[in-house]
Amino acid sequence: MILRGLFPSRTVAIYMARLFLVRTFAILFALVLVLQALDLLSESGDILAVPGNGQAQVWTYVSLRTPQIIARFLPFSVLLGTILTFITMNQNSEIIALKASGLSAHQVLAPLMVASLGVAGVSFAFNERVVARATATLSQWQRVNYGPMPIDRGDRSNVWVRDGDDLVQVGQIRGKMNAAVLGDITLYDRAGGSLRAILRAQHGRHDPAGGWRIWPVTRFDVASGKVTRIASMRVGHDVRSDQLTLSTIDPDGLTFGALRTAIEDLNDAGRPTKALEGALWHKLSGPLSSVLMPLLGAVAAFGIARSGKLFVRAVIGMALGFAYFVADNFALAMGNLGAYPPFLAAWAPFLLFLLIGEAVLVRTEE
Repeated sequence: MILRGLFPSRTVAIYMARLFLVRTFAILFALVLVLQALDLLSESGDILAVPGNGQAQVWTYVSLRTPQIIARFLPFSVLLGTILTFITMNQNSEIIALKASGLSAHQVLAPLMVASLGVAGVSFAFNERVVARATATLSQWQRVNYGPMPIDRGDRSNVWVRDGDDLVQVGQIRGKMNAAVLGDITLYDRAGGSLRAILRAQHGRHDPAGGWRIWPVTRFDVASGKVTRIASMRVGHDVRSDQLTLSTIDPDGLTFGALRTAIEDLNDAGRPTKALEGALWHKLSGPLSSVLMPLLGAVAAFGIARSGKLFVRAVIGMALGFAYFVADNFALAMGNLGAYPPFLAAWAPFLLFLLIGEAVLVRTEE
């Protein structure tokens, strides 16, 4: 009975959903094509500047960057697709015919809301399966200035920690906490701010007795200039495993489950997690923003086209949609600074504009 009340005509519902989805993904395709071309113009020089890089590396960059652009601009495409769909139906007097048949504004809007809910589900799955992996890989590739691609996409690279006066640099870390495997380790042995020796090792693991066991070690003594080779040794006695494995967490490069696990590890280590918790909630509220767009753009659906106010209504719908994205970014920034609680930073703009869109719709049409 509820579905029957929302969709009195199955044919009309399918027709409107099809119009909406075709326009949304057509706009998305055009946006991705233009934006990827512009982005490639700015990055191709850096990619090709690395010896050995060529066309294959350029296409690799495109394959990693395109999912990020799709994820970011999908809600924009839903907004523009909604407005274009409603403008077309309004100009063809289809909206007038639907309302004359007894449909309310909410019933006219229902097919697009359901279709956008499906888009939100696809967006969440796409972010989890494709965008997170592409972002993690691209971030690591950019850290090495588009040099040889890191093998393990879950690795952390170029991590620096302090051990008393000493500085420790780890080129690459695989795994997490005490199970981490270190590679390309450099330890700067200092005393009173003066460099005494430089130790380099290819491999390292956590030592049950404390610190980290590294091997094989090459020690360069600064004062004498003598190079000593050591089979293995224990260093970093005050370096905790979470300092190495949890020091650089990019929420955009992790799936929802992986980010939640990382937050739990940080909590166990006594590290702050407010910004990451906001990013975790936003992995849910972000895709759901697609559901808001038909409601915010619905103002373009109503009103008589020949009255001359259709363009004004379309502009109002676009303004509401873009205002949401501004508020969403502002709230996330405030959450990262600690001014907003994580849940509020992720969900407040969504709930606020849900109420605003509903108020505008009820005020003008119901």
